[in-house]
Amino acid sequence: MKIKQAKPFLKWAGGKTQLLNEIEAKFPYKKNDEFSFIEPFVGSGAVLFWVLNNFPNLKSAVINDINKDLINSYKTIKENVTDLVLILKTFEKEYHSLSEKTEEKKEYYYKKRELFNARKPEQTKQTALFIFLNRTCFNGLYRVNRKNGFNVPVGSYKNPMICNETNLLAVSKLLQKVEILSGDFEKTINYASKDSLFYFDPPYKPLSETSSFTAYTKDEFDDNEQIRLKEFCDKLDFINCKWILSNSDVKGKNPNDNFFDDLFEKYQINRVLAKRSINANPNKRGQLTELLILNQGVYNAI
Repeated sequence: MKIKQAKPFLKWAGGKTQLLNEIEAKFPYKKNDEFSFIEPFVGSGAVLFWVLNNFPNLKSAVINDINKDLINSYKTIKENVTDLVLILKTFEKEYHSLSEKTEEKKEYYYKKRELFNARKPEQTKQTALFIFLNRTCFNGLYRVNRKNGFNVPVGSYKNPMICNETNLLAVSKLLQKVEILSGDFEKTINYASKDSLFYFDPPYKPLSETSSFTAYTKDEFDDNEQIRLKEFCDKLDFINCKWILSNSDVKGKNPNDNFFDDLFEKYQINRVLAKRSINANPNKRGQLTELLILNQGVYNAI
């Protein structure tokens, strides 16, 4: 039986599955090359899993995110996937049994959300709650308030898949070779070497005041953070590390907004088509451009 390739186990605003072809075209390594991969803002891990699935001689992989609930889910899947699957199967059976009982279904969801926000269950159950909410909330959106409380309302899915056992087992197998960190992105420099490739997918700079989906943590990733990230990229460039960075194309929305064009002027800035998948108005979901920025080490190698 053919083993299915691992894929992201979460729905995630800004997930990079749709951009993998563009990233592959700019990727500086070939299938059998040996290199280290570091992802300081791992999110749902679309690029991570693509790398793990397609580069058999990968020397090492390091992932990081400041979102502790997210990172704990990676750790749980790596270390205790069997128990996680059992809990998720129970949640799925219970939730599906309420598919025709709208009010009871909502009550079930909001009780699970309250339990998640209490952050009292042990890690495996907390991860199960995290995945349950992700699979059943509105649009698969992850958003928290200033008190780090998950506040997304219930979605309208009738019988969503809550436990994808096959994929969780495949993810767990791949994560055995991955070091998992949680904290500020700058500490990943401790893992840098001459054959490292960093891929950055930070919270995107909003295209408008109403389009921000950056509330993955209680602390905002504002323009000062974007500048700090660019300065970190400069440090990596100085020590000859390769890096690729994704972000929103604010100039595409406002031709006079040169924030990223000025900030990354000494690097190669590529504009690539992406698909907006999260918007309350379905008519406003569609294609737009995003940035894929490369340092010299990358574009010299492709």
